[in-house]
Amino acid sequence: MTSRNLLSFFIRELVKIGFKEIEVAYPSASEQEFQFVRSIIQGGDVPDDVALQVITPARPDLIAKSIESLSGCQHAIIHLYNAVSPVFREVVFRNTKEQTMELTLNAVRLVKKLTEEETARSGTRFTLNYCLETFSQTEADFAVELANSVLAAWGKATPDHKVIFNLAATVECAPSNHYADMNNNLQVEYFNTHVNQRDCVVVSIHPHNDRGTAVAAAELGLLAGGDRIEGCLLGNGERTGNVDLITLALNMYSQGISPGLDFSTLSETVALVCRCNEMEIPVRYPYAGQLVFSAFAGTHQDAIKKGLDAQELRWSEVDRTGAGTKHWAMPYIPLDPKDLGYGYENLIRVSSQSGKAGTAYVIKQTMMLDLPRRMQVSFYKVIQDESERLGKEMTATLIASAFKQTYSLNPQPLGRLFLKSISLSPLSPTSREPSSPISDYSDDSQTLTPSEDASSLLRLEGELVVDGNTRTIHGDGNGPVLALLDALRCDLGFELELGESAAQTINKDSPAHTKSVTFLEMHLPGVSPNKSGVGTCWGVGISSDVAAAKCRAVISAANALSGNRSFLRPKRIFSPRPKVTKVDSNDWIHEVKLRAGGVPPSDQDILGSFRVETPTQN
Repeated sequence: MTSRNLLSFFIRELVKIGFKEIEVAYPSASEQEFQFVRSIIQGGDVPDDVALQVITPARPDLIAKSIESLSGCQHAIIHLYNAVSPVFREVVFRNTKEQTMELTLNAVRLVKKLTEEETARSGTRFTLNYCLETFSQTEADFAVELANSVLAAWGKATPDHKVIFNLAATVECAPSNHYADMNNNLQVEYFNTHVNQRDCVVVSIHPHNDRGTAVAAAELGLLAGGDRIEGCLLGNGERTGNVDLITLALNMYSQGISPGLDFSTLSETVALVCRCNEMEIPVRYPYAGQLVFSAFAGTHQDAIKKGLDAQELRWSEVDRTGAGTKHWAMPYIPLDPKDLGYGYENLIRVSSQSGKAGTAYVIKQTMMLDLPRRMQVSFYKVIQDESERLGKEMTATLIASAFKQTYSLNPQPLGRLFLKSISLSPLSPTSREPSSPISDYSDDSQTLTPSEDASSLLRLEGELVVDGNTRTIHGDGNGPVLALLDALRCDLGFELELGESAAQTINKDSPAHTKSVTFLEMHLPGVSPNKSGVGTCWGVGISSDVAAAKCRAVISAANALSGNRSFLRPKRIFSPRPKVTKVDSNDWIHEVKLRAGGVPPSDQDILGSFRVETPTQN
């Protein structure tokens, strides 16, 4: 793609965003710029409702070249400028006020003459945009006198065909309120209230960013009576640049004022601007930077997570009832990132400085798991240690991997213990003997230890991998959790006690993919956990079966608590030999099959077997 094609593409992007007046070139500066303007017009890159603006100094030869470049355009704006402040009059041009006035009016008269000729020739409609360059350093009364003289010289300003006065803070050299405030007898508000034919005038705000306050100056200039803003995307321009129209527009948008511009694919727009101008922007640049919607601090993350949870409930209620509005109200995030084409996955970034809420948010977004508060504290310590060990930010992928590793969430064994299967059988309340295994055990996901009644007494038989070897375990208890704890105690000598628990169902709307999740806190006997959870370990179990999810959560926590402890050896099971029947008669002979020679044996003869005992002699 050539530079010309790239810039044409950029112009089309500006049109798509919604700009109605676009300054495209300085055609009198070079033949290349002149031909670029011609290519835009001849190529039909700009629709009829968009005006093309070109800039020209107040010099006759350059004015003529600029107007020529716009021939055939539907609507063109001539941006005529000359510096009028004392320092330029005295140092650069060595002109008096009167000479500056004469230079300006001569240029305006020439523009009027040449544009009228071009209109008659090609039909192009022209608007005059006179820029008082260095307006912010010019005497307020002289600026108004100059503007009123321009209006008189132009002689055809009407409410339908207005003259634009561009009030340029060419060099930002005072606080932003000075640019706008009449109390200082300065700038925009004074001009706005003293210029003639106000209904025939567009007051255009044109701040630069030398003090870093161009956006503030623009906003104050609008409040002081400005009608129009001139600026650049991402603040491109001379020195520190012009006001950034992206920041300004989205500031207005965040206050409920539509700027009439569409930045719903902001990242693509930013990439194009940077490419065309061979520039980069900081990662924390307002709205456009990669980290502007990212929170690293724990307190910020906690507030954002709570805000997202509350908003989800609020918006769900709007969907359910059809009443109300899905308004955006979020701590630290002034507008919805999705309005700019971003997602929520980047809102919270986790480092060693982050808190529990940030880590919990990432797990919820990536794994759909809503961790209990005490578990958030416990797991965050894992992430904090890992972040410090690696010396870098923990991405969502790293956090999810650490979660699966910590809680042994894997189809293959990750820890010392791995539950391969379980079978549950109801126990008779009198004989304590199991009946046939339950094929479809119904369990309440929210109840960890059922009441001690006959219906909840179970016998659990399971296959448990212990340090790489598969063992069969048995245990009795009220519900699968207590039965499994009994099995660990009896068969492994591993005794555990329960702490807090929570349950969740994910993918409720898709029965084929619905999963039960159990979060279970456990600790060793004799340990008294404190409020922050020191001394306990959490386990997580996920399964389409509620009982299996609970049992997997037990083993998940048991893995974390097992350490280097020794488990009991597997019990040896005695199986008695079958008794041999003693033969007391000659009947035994009838069991013997005799085969004559030469006759091939049958399959029964080969595969059958018998034992002969010699009968006792009488």
